[in-house]
Amino acid sequence: MSARRNLILAAAAILLAAVLLAAWEHQVGQPPVKMIIPTLTNRPELCLTCHDGIEEISASHPVAAFGCTTCHGGDGMALDADLAHAGMHGGRNPADLAVVGVACGGANCHSGDPAAGRDHIQRVDRSIQATYAGAIAQVRHAFGAQPDLTAHMGVHAVQDDQVVSPDAVPSLTAFAPSATDPQPVQQFSVNCLNCHLWAQPAAKPYFYRSTGCATCHALYDNDGLYKGGDPTISHTEPGHASAHHLTTAVPYTQCDHCHNRGNYNLPHMAFVERTDLAPAPAAETEDATARRLAEYYQPIGQFTRCEWELDCVDCHTAREAMGDGDIYSSQADAQYIQCRTCHGTLTEPPKLAAITDPNDVALRQAQVNGHYILQVGDQVVVTDRGEKLGQVRWSGDHLVQTMKATGQTYSVPLVQGSACQQKPDEQASRYCHACHDHELQAP
Repeated sequence: MSARRNLILAAAAILLAAVLLAAWEHQVGQPPVKMIIPTLTNRPELCLTCHDGIEEISASHPVAAFGCTTCHGGDGMALDADLAHAGMHGGRNPADLAVVGVACGGANCHSGDPAAGRDHIQRVDRSIQATYAGAIAQVRHAFGAQPDLTAHMGVHAVQDDQVVSPDAVPSLTAFAPSATDPQPVQQFSVNCLNCHLWAQPAAKPYFYRSTGCATCHALYDNDGLYKGGDPTISHTEPGHASAHHLTTAVPYTQCDHCHNRGNYNLPHMAFVERTDLAPAPAAETEDATARRLAEYYQPIGQFTRCEWELDCVDCHTAREAMGDGDIYSSQADAQYIQCRTCHGTLTEPPKLAAITDPNDVALRQAQVNGHYILQVGDQVVVTDRGEKLGQVRWSGDHLVQTMKATGQTYSVPLVQGSACQQKPDEQASRYCHACHDHELQAP
């Protein structure tokens, strides 16, 4: 009976669509109707009538299977914009953390089994990037509002019933300063909570980005202009991703929409923006080396060659950036990649692990990324927490790292057998800078 009922409902939906199409086509000046029937829902949708030319969101979410309303919500059968967009999840961003559980959740999607690596939403919600707990704890401690640096508050309340790390905390309450809190803490709550995944970005060049999961995975140009093929999205009004596309090939320029945009004036609890950046449209066409020098690598810092050449995602793992499910008091507690992870020490090579399971998360990550190839039998670097770095693979007699954003490859030098005087317990980058500070020259 269920199959027959579904067949009747599908036939009724198609009949209704035919009626709507006929009425639409009799209106002068309207675009040709374009109907799809996504295989996951088996319900007709007319969204592409107006959005004809829009980019497919990703190879993992083909429009032929997902359609539009599976993630975006709204009324897929309406041809009036207001009616079609009514009830959309998060407006134009279903990845916003306020709605992502409804739009992108589910056991087979992004709130599934942790063992299979499908608990993205739960992990992100507890991550430092979402809670901002580290900054809140530091400011409250600095001005006497709490006795230590342990996080007690985040930008939203969150709880973890299965704490794993000894450095993690079980819960956070929502950060809401009271009238009795020191004035700087109150000012911090007003002026400085603008660089976490819940926060709306500043509507200005270099700051344009989305919110929630799309903060990282939907790429924005510095001018905030859309460059894609959807005729309904303005190409002159800033505030849009460069294309309707999600990716794990995230360049450092995307990270820069939050990071390295200025500094905080702590006595006044105010954000002081950089004034040395070129106008945003010009930045998009600059030579790659010149752009790195201008946007990220300021003269006050020291950097090793790999820090100059690689992107943030080439070292920081998915579980560092998106969270591992625990709630941490600081970025230092959450971070676990060290120089020795890929380079080893004088006495030990990097840890390697073979890909043996065809369902290994590392294989899925490689497929989704598209810039590096991984297969069963390959040996890759593995972190102290057991996370496989599929982009750093053993190739016969040496390690090869493939950049996730570009596909460019590098040979990874090992400490073992070299003249390096590294100490195994000195793994912070500042120790490597002592000997390996590398000055990159603009062309």
